[in-house]
Amino acid sequence: MTTTSAYGSDRIDERFASSTLDPDVWVASYLPAWSSYAEAAATYELTTSGLRLSIPAEQGLWCPDRHSPPLRVSAVQTGNWSGPVGSIEGQAPFTDGLTVREQQPVTWGYTPHFGRLEVELSARIGPRSMFSAWLIGLEDDPRRCGEICMIEVFGDTLTEGGAAVGCGIKAIRDPALTQEFSADWRPIDTSQPHVYAVDWRADRVEYLLDGEPIRTTFQAPDYPMQLILGVFDFPDPADPTGTDGEVPELVVHRVTGHR
Repeated sequence: MTTTSAYGSDRIDERFASSTLDPDVWVASYLPAWSSYAEAAATYELTTSGLRLSIPAEQGLWCPDRHSPPLRVSAVQTGNWSGPVGSIEGQAPFTDGLTVREQQPVTWGYTPHFGRLEVELSARIGPRSMFSAWLIGLEDDPRRCGEICMIEVFGDTLTEGGAAVGCGIKAIRDPALTQEFSADWRPIDTSQPHVYAVDWRADRVEYLLDGEPIRTTFQAPDYPMQLILGVFDFPDPADPTGTDGEVPELVVHRVTGHR
């Protein structure tokens, strides 16, 4: 059964079989309030394998005059909102005093409060790029900002036999949480599809890789959260459009979540 609150649905079963992203669920722009929807828009396409997010050489920097170090990103998220232009009301501010440049409409697609979530991903990244999937508080109250990181992999940790697979709790500014995140080496090829999952309960979060538990944190955010999936590139400041011959990409094969 799907339940809907003031924030949205707590269930999702997305295989990306449509010709377009469902605008009632997905926002194809990364934290757009701090720049604009257009300037923060993802480069993506829907393929027979799923949603392909990529960062081609011509893609510009994200928040170029505000974010340091230089960053390029293609990401989608299942929620969005902000206060008016000039206010500090928005999601995931990355520095103190950050102000809204483009007011965002309220979009609550998939915003669970506890449950199990699985994402099946494959990624091709170079030493300067990374990919991630995480749940993050909606920040309708600034304290409701913690993260459950399902997966975070930096390209400079890839080896022929595996990668450093990050997961855990990121407290951000939530006083009820303690930072509990690490990236442990795992014998996986991240360019092949793998299922990253969390079982999120009131007092704990269990993290799973291809169905096998790899970690448990005995704390958990206690508020609705949205999902963000993205691929990131940290270009050399001297060549902000360079890719070292690589086009970082993340393919999202499916997203499945239920209470």
